[in-house]
Amino acid sequence: MIRAFPGGWEAMAAAMGFSKDALENRIYERKGQTLTVHQAEQMQAFSGTSLFAEGVARDTGGVFIKLPAAREIGNDELLSEFNLLYAKLGELSATFREAVKDNDIDKAEKADLDAIGQEIHCTVQELLALTYSVYCKQADA
Repeated sequence: MIRAFPGGWEAMAAAMGFSKDALENRIYERKGQTLTVHQAEQMQAFSGTSLFAEGVARDTGGVFIKLPAAREIGNDELLSEFNLLYAKLGELSATFREAVKDNDIDKAEKADLDAIGQEIHCTVQELLALTYSVYCKQADA
């Protein structure tokens, strides 16, 4: 997040109200100092990233999915997303079929299956968010 912030360490420290040394001490947990969750969230907001949320999700066995920004969408866009989902399911099926040919899934094959699974998960969540933005009344969304 610090590298993503214009001006790097010096600028992020100033934005957070710290000296560069104080920020480094918190980041590297020196001298008994730590960065609070609130401070990490501030750094995430300042840097315009989702790196903190992604890290928390990964560390807890999950995945962070950034939902699409609100925009004008309709059935054509939803159908396009469904078609993308079907294509990814087909890719998962083909990759699975190839991986189990020898009755063993090796490390590389597992990584491939996991990556496609993550893409499918993200696509489903995006599809749901788009569907709700089109078809749910604002109070229900």
